Amino acid sequence: MEPLTTRGALPMEKPRRSGGFWQTMGRQKYLYFMSVPFVIWLIVFSYVPIWGWLMAFQKFRPGRSIFEQNWVGLANFAELFADERFYLVLRNTLAMSVMGLVVGFTVPIIFALLMNELKGQFFKRSVQTISYLPHFVSWVVVAGLVTKMLSTEGGAVNSLLLSLGVIDAPVQFMAKGEWFWSIVTASDMWKETGWNSIIYLAAMAGIDPELYEAATVDGAGRFRKIWHITLPGIRPTFMVLLILSIGHLVSIGFEKQFLLGNPLVIDYSEVVDLYALNYGIGLSRYSYGTAIGIFNSVVSIVLVLTANGIYKRLTKESII
Repeated sequence: MEPLTTRGALPMEKPRRSGGFWQTMGRQKYLYFMSVPFVIWLIVFSYVPIWGWLMAFQKFRPGRSIFEQNWVGLANFAELFADERFYLVLRNTLAMSVMGLVVGFTVPIIFALLMNELKGQFFKRSVQTISYLPHFVSWVVVAGLVTKMLSTEGGAVNSLLLSLGVIDAPVQFMAKGEWFWSIVTASDMWKETGWNSIIYLAAMAGIDPELYEAATVDGAGRFRKIWHITLPGIRPTFMVLLILSIGHLVSIGFEKQFLLGNPLVIDYSEVVDLYALNYGIGLSRYSYGTAIGIFNSVVSIVLVLTANGIYKRLTKESII
C-alpha cells in the first residue's frame, strides 16, 4: 500500500495578525476621539486633586502655597488614631454600612425576582415606574417626610401604633439614638429599592429562555427555576455590585445622617464623612480633614482588593 501523500494538499494558511498598536489605533480612532473628553474630565477632577493629599502631612495655613507649608509628617494621622471620637464615628459608619449593605442587596433582588415573575405587562410596568420615582426625590424632601411620619404630634407611625394598642404613649423616634440606624436604613431602602432593582432585571432578561423551558419539561417548579437558573444567572452582576459596595463601607457620605440627625442622637448619627466635615473643614483644620479622607481612600482600596481576592480564590474568577 502506498503511503498517503500531501503533495496535492493546499498549504496551511497562517492566521493573519490584526496589526500593530498604531494600526489598531487608526481603525478605532473615532472611538478614541469620543473618549477624550471623559479622559480629560477624569484627569482634571480625579487625579489632579491628589496633589491636595500633601496637606495631610503639613500644618496647612490658608494664604500660602502648598509647598510653603510647615511639614509635620504623620502627626495628623497620629492625632486621628488617638481620638476616641474617631472610633465612635467609625462604629456608626460600619454599623450603618453593613445594615445598608444587607438590606440594599437583599430587598432589590427579591423585588426584581417578583417583577420578573409577573406576567401582566401593564401592571408590571406600572409597578416598576412607581418604584423608581422615590429615587428622584431629594434627601431633603425624604428627611422631611420621615421626620413628619415619626413625629409625636400627628405622625402616621405613632398614630398607627397607638390605634393598634402597641404603645400607650407616642414614641420620640427621632430623639432616640438606638432607632437612628434603623431609620436611616429603612429610608434608604424605600428610596432606592426600585432603582437598584433595574440592573438585576436587566441581568435576568439576559438569561436564555430555553433554560426555563428545559426546566419546565423536567418538572421544575417556579421556586426551583429561581434557585437553579435565575439566581446563578445574575451571580456575576451581584458579585460586581457587592465588591464595589464593600469598597464604600467607610465612605457612605453624610447627607442622610446630616439631614435626619440632631444633637440628641449625635453619638449614633455622626459618621466618618460628617466627622471630617465638622472637625476638619468646619474648624478650618484642612490638614486633619485631608488625613481623614486619605484614611477613607486607603481603606476602600484595601476592602475592594480583599473582596475581589476572596471571590477569585473561591470561584477562580476575577471581577477587577
